[in-house]
Amino acid sequence: MTLHSTNPEGRKPVIRCAACPIADRAVCSYSTARELSLLEAIKTYRTYLPGDEIQATGETAPQVGSVVEGIVSLSRLMADGRRQMVGLLFPGDFLGRATRETAPYDAIAVGQVTLCQFDRRRFETLLRESPALNRRLLDMTLDELDAAREWMVLLGRKTAREKIASFIALTARRSRAPETPEGLHIALPLTREAMADYLGLTIETVSRQIGALKRDGLIILIDARHLVIPDLDALGAEAGDDVV
Repeated sequence: MTLHSTNPEGRKPVIRCAACPIADRAVCSYSTARELSLLEAIKTYRTYLPGDEIQATGETAPQVGSVVEGIVSLSRLMADGRRQMVGLLFPGDFLGRATRETAPYDAIAVGQVTLCQFDRRRFETLLRESPALNRRLLDMTLDELDAAREWMVLLGRKTAREKIASFIALTARRSRAPETPEGLHIALPLTREAMADYLGLTIETVSRQIGALKRDGLIILIDARHLVIPDLDALGAEAGDDVV
């Protein structure tokens, strides 16, 4: 694993908790001022470059933490050598298991990623002492379970068009895409090949459905990885439901 740190000495975090860009949705969002000071004392910032392996399946994971910037993919290498992506973590999401020593999945940086990390054992101790931190982590875990169930519906029941619409709408909502007079501007976190693997489609089908959404005015393509969503509600309706 290659580690690229914005704070190589690990002594001072780059951003104080009071100025954190994910303070309203991170694991610490319920925490009191005292709890934040305890978290700030044990946190470090790490930056990973595109493709860097943050953690590997079955390996000891000494740290847990929040995604501050960028997107992390979670995947598992199958026995036949194929890789199956099982999830994406966006800013505010929590990476790691505080009560588990080994990583359940490979975590790989999609683009440049910044993590706010905590020593796992020290974080586990804080969990036992902080009802607010514990409750927030539980809420995030339940949200993750709900998202996994929604993804089962997407993979099992939705058409190819609905899958692509769902993925684009999900990316817009989870990444908090900036709104302009033209609509929401988003950067797709995955290549079309990776999107095909993630959604259980072929690359040709992904390209065809993106083209169809463009022709129907639901998206405006800027380039292969950037697009504008003129009406997110309309795209959500195209996804087959209003909960993405």
